[in-house]
Amino acid sequence: MKTLFTEQVGIQYPIICGAMYPCSNPELVAAASEAGGIGIIQPLSLVFVHKHAFRDGLKLIKSKTTKPIGMNIITEKSSKTYEKRMHEWLDIALEEGVRFFVTSLGNPRWVVDKVAPYQGIVYHDVTEKKWAEKALDAGAQGLICVNNRAGGHAGTLTTEKLFTDLSSFNVPLICAGGIGDQKTFHHALELGYAGVQLGTRFIATTECNAHADYKNAIIKAHESDIVLTDKISGVPVSVIKTEYIEKIGTKAGIFARYLLKHRRTKHWMRMYYTLQSLWKLKKASLEGASYKDYWQAGKSVEGCHEILSVNKVIQQLVG
Repeated sequence: MKTLFTEQVGIQYPIICGAMYPCSNPELVAAASEAGGIGIIQPLSLVFVHKHAFRDGLKLIKSKTTKPIGMNIITEKSSKTYEKRMHEWLDIALEEGVRFFVTSLGNPRWVVDKVAPYQGIVYHDVTEKKWAEKALDAGAQGLICVNNRAGGHAGTLTTEKLFTDLSSFNVPLICAGGIGDQKTFHHALELGYAGVQLGTRFIATTECNAHADYKNAIIKAHESDIVLTDKISGVPVSVIKTEYIEKIGTKAGIFARYLLKHRRTKHWMRMYYTLQSLWKLKKASLEGASYKDYWQAGKSVEGCHEILSVNKVIQQLVG
C-alpha cells in the first residue's frame, strides 16, 4: 500500500498509531510499528505515566521492533522547564534513530531545523487551512488533518472538507479522526489522503495497558455517545458520555470562559485546566470506572466492536 507518506517514512501501511496521553505505553507504540504501521511516542506519557526515563523507554520500544517509530512534540511554549525537557528528549530521540516527528499546538520551525541534518521528517497537526499554511511556512513536510470526528482535541471540519481545503498544498495529508474499520480507512485513501491516524481504535487493543473499563466503554459506545467538553483544557475535547460527564456538564463556567477568552489570561487558564486534566485522564484511564471521569475517544467508536491485537486491527483495516 504505497503512498508518498509510506515512502517518506519507510513503512508498509499508511497507518499511524497516534500519540495519546496517557495511553501510549511502549508496548503499544512498538506493536503498531511491528505490524507495519508506525507508532508515535508521547513523551509525557512515556515518562510520567509509564515511568520510564526517556532514553530507557526508547530502548524498550526498540527492543520490541526494529521498524521505524515516531515522536510527538507539542511545540507550544507553555513553560521554560517543559521547553528544556522537550529539546533534551528530541536530542535523545535523534541519537536513538527516530526520524519521524509529529508536532502540534505551536510553531514547528525549531523541530524542523533540528531534525533536518538527520534527514528527519516533520508532519504537523492542523484543523484548518490557516494553520496548515503556517506549518508549511515553518518547514513541515506533511499535515495531520484533524477532523470533527477525532478523539481528544477534535477539529471542526469534516473529513471531506478538510481534504478539499488542504489538497492544493501538494504535501502528504493524513486523515485523523473517525477511522475505526476497513470502510472508513479505504474511504480516506479514496478521497486522496496519503494515510490515516488512529487513536481510539488502538486503545481497544491487547497491547494498550489502559484499564479494561476504558476499552469496554469504547467497544460499547456509538458515535452518538461522543460529546465535546471544554472542561479538560479550555478548548473542546471529545470524550465518551458517561454518568459522570452528564452530572458535571460539558461547559466551563462563565468566569472560566471569560478568562479563557482574555488575551492576558487564556494561557494561564489553559495551563490550569491542562495540569488538572492530565491527572484526571491518567487516573480514569488506568484505574477504570471506579473513578468516573474523562475517557477520551472519537466517533470511530462506531467501528470498534471487540478488543483485538494491534496486528489484527491493522490487518482488518487494510483488508
